[in-house]
Amino acid sequence: MPKAADLKRGAIVEIDDQLYKVRNIDVRSPSSRGANTLYKVTFMNIQKKQKLEQTFGGTDLIKEADTMRMMLQFLYKDEQFYTFMDGEDYNQYTMTIDDIDKDAGFLPDGQGDVLGMIYEGNLIGIELPASVSLKIIKTDPAIKGASASARTKPAELETGLIVQVPEYLSEGEVIRVLTATGKFASRA
Repeated sequence: MPKAADLKRGAIVEIDDQLYKVRNIDVRSPSSRGANTLYKVTFMNIQKKQKLEQTFGGTDLIKEADTMRMMLQFLYKDEQFYTFMDGEDYNQYTMTIDDIDKDAGFLPDGQGDVLGMIYEGNLIGIELPASVSLKIIKTDPAIKGASASARTKPAELETGLIVQVPEYLSEGEVIRVLTATGKFASRA
């Protein structure tokens, strides 16, 4: 059983015999001595699509759902579904656009290294790699002589995600984006 401090967004857990997906984790560190860090976790019930918020201490144990985990590749998106494929047996799994939610901006076509959670033959959740490579499709022109620690500018990436990037980057460049924070990490 993982501790609350080890939970990640997208993880599937079991609470009161129901499956929940971790949607958001808000870490709060009280300033007084001896106070424990608190983790306010927002869950979404997978079957009923209901929201649940609970607060845990860092050492509280949470029951992980009994799911089969496998590496998947994102193939494509249509009007209703995101389609993933298992590279070993070529089985395809789908998730609705609502289920993907905030992870959509980190899924370019062909993205591999996506950890899928399969429950009773259905894809019920994904975990993204720590960072993904995305191409800049729209941003202000690069400024010559801009240093790496200088100001930033907004850039639209191939998935529609908008991140702040250093001024020296231009359209067409590929960058690495951290999936946990949605922030620029480096050039790819």
